[in-house]
Amino acid sequence: MEYKHIARLKLLHLTSATPKPNHFTVLVRGIPKADKESCSDVVDNFFTKYHSSSYLFHQVVYKVGKVQKIMTGAKKAYKKFKHFTDETVDQGCRTVTYRCCLCGASSNSFKLLNTECEQNKGKADNKSILDLDDEECTTAFVFFKTRYAALIASEILQTSNPMKWVANLAPEPEDVYWSNLWLPYKQLWARRIATLLGSIFFMFIFLIPVTFIQGLSQLEQLQQRLPFLRGILKKKYYMTQLVTGYLPSVILQIFLYIVAPIMMLFSTLEGPTSHSERKRSACCKVLYFTVWNIFFANVLSGTVISQLNVLSSPKDIPVQLAKAVPGQATFFITYVLTSGWASLSSEVMQLFGLIWNFIIKYVLRMREDTEFVPSFPYHTEVPKVLLFGLLGFTFSVLAPLILPFLLVYFCLGYVVYRNQLLNVYRTRYDTGGLYWPIAYNTVIFSLVLTQIICLGVFGLKESPVAAGFTVPLIILTLLFNQYCRNRLLPLFKTFPAQDLIDMDREDERSGRMDEIHHGLHSAYCQFADTVDVPLDKIEIVGGDEEQGSSSGQSSVKETCEDPKKHLAHPTLKGLPVNRLRHAVRSVTFLIRLQRRGLSEQKIG
Repeated sequence: MEYKHIARLKLLHLTSATPKPNHFTVLVRGIPKADKESCSDVVDNFFTKYHSSSYLFHQVVYKVGKVQKIMTGAKKAYKKFKHFTDETVDQGCRTVTYRCCLCGASSNSFKLLNTECEQNKGKADNKSILDLDDEECTTAFVFFKTRYAALIASEILQTSNPMKWVANLAPEPEDVYWSNLWLPYKQLWARRIATLLGSIFFMFIFLIPVTFIQGLSQLEQLQQRLPFLRGILKKKYYMTQLVTGYLPSVILQIFLYIVAPIMMLFSTLEGPTSHSERKRSACCKVLYFTVWNIFFANVLSGTVISQLNVLSSPKDIPVQLAKAVPGQATFFITYVLTSGWASLSSEVMQLFGLIWNFIIKYVLRMREDTEFVPSFPYHTEVPKVLLFGLLGFTFSVLAPLILPFLLVYFCLGYVVYRNQLLNVYRTRYDTGGLYWPIAYNTVIFSLVLTQIICLGVFGLKESPVAAGFTVPLIILTLLFNQYCRNRLLPLFKTFPAQDLIDMDREDERSGRMDEIHHGLHSAYCQFADTVDVPLDKIEIVGGDEEQGSSSGQSSVKETCEDPKKHLAHPTLKGLPVNRLRHAVRSVTFLIRLQRRGLSEQKIG
């Protein structure tokens, strides 16, 4: 029933939402390169030939890193300014003056000579100013006329080689992870295997602190390994309760703070093309890590730490779990208090945000109001909630004392997380309920594990009738899981064609389709995060620094008629103009200081 409800909400979100550009867009990777043609021409020729009726246009992704983005952006802006002044500035080529952001003075450090303008004017006509063929990568956004055409293009196999022309539905524009789009598609399988091996290695390495922590919870083993603590633990009862009860949970929680960043790093190295995919992959890794290292490692190493062959015989696993789970009830109750209740209080207080704002205002003395509004940390909170559900299922049979603590946590968590999602965190993109299959699979796993533990308990109690009824229950649970996967899981992997066709017809009937197509040109902008000042806001100020003064300096402002007419490609819509201007201002300020120092030395 819950699965159907979430699936219904997902379809309602699809049909009732405003038209989104990702519904018309397909992300194509593995584009074969041609010697005489650019990547853009190859994409245009392929989709014009094989998808002529539905193909609209495309947008190539460029290889741009952090440093390379600034360098190429500065080059493009310089060439654009040079060509722009050739057309708009008169034959006298007025001085381009930038005003310093600190002292307010002007500088004519950059002058455009008349001869240089005439020489470069002819070159700009023959050669494209924004020639980026060498920086194109084998990835492109391909736009289609309808949602149904984009869905068909993303589902079918484009060529006989599955490693070329790989098409998938594009993520939302705010969800695109641009840093991984330039990665070759052939490397992805090797990256996934490497990150999988790295995650498994990290999970087993983490068993070392877990084993040490569980050694603290076992008083007899602690006294054997640390003999100098025998007198303190025997004389003072509260020290015994502190060391064996509360201290292991606190130490484990401290170690767990490094897990989420490491798993996020592994998920980034896999090469996901969207932020949501990266965070969802990290959520799965953290969940596997949490279930293995917190539940199984603590349960098996805490009570059966001396037996290294716990999993050697599969028929003994239910019996071993039935023996081990009750012995860790106290530890997990304390863990619910330290990791559950305490995390909810810290979530409400937003300690990191408070510390960050304190540093901005009182340490760095920044006058601007810098808001720290992150997105919701699904990769840390979802595994924590699902782990507590697993604890509730497994301990409900043998240690039901944990259930009131979990009930309080879930009631408080509902109020806290609902408030945080609605009023605190910023929603940059919407995954459409893609985290629900993770939660569902974890619940089914928890049910099956609980039934296996019950089978072991009935085996210890020598109750063959109860054990005989438990085996069909496990089989029925697995069959129910398979039915739900066949019936509802496909709705979370793709969009139904019936709903998309109805949406396309409704947009065509209302006349909104042309407006939607026009909005696609500026939907996916690779350099959008670097645009602070649009080109039409840039002013050319004329004047001489030596002739002008603070009271009587004249300035001439000229406005460009069409500064973006050479930027027809939507990827090149944004240029890092603001960064270039700040760099020019800083350099001119330093030059002025140097000149002023030299002049003062001459006068002295």
